[in-house]
Amino acid sequence: MMSATSTLALTHFVTLADSFDKNKVTPGVLGFIVFAVIGGAVWLLMKSMNKHMKKVDFEEQPEGGEAGTTASAAPAAAPKTG
Repeated sequence: MMSATSTLALTHFVTLADSFDKNKVTPGVLGFIVFAVIGGAVWLLMKSMNKHMKKVDFEEQPEGGEAGTTASAAPAAAPKTG
């Protein structure tokens, strides 16, 4: 159920909407420029994201990992006695 104030507000908006000429109210050149800039920005972001995703290595390392075996395989240096 609508209150009296909301009904009054809607009545004012309807009269304002009827006073505009529907043929003259358009987004115009500014709307096209904003839309084109947003589209270009999305295209550049997608291009950058694809370049970064190609750099990611998705292959998983085995549990033991090569880094752990190379460090333990190095012989410990014996202290020199002289």
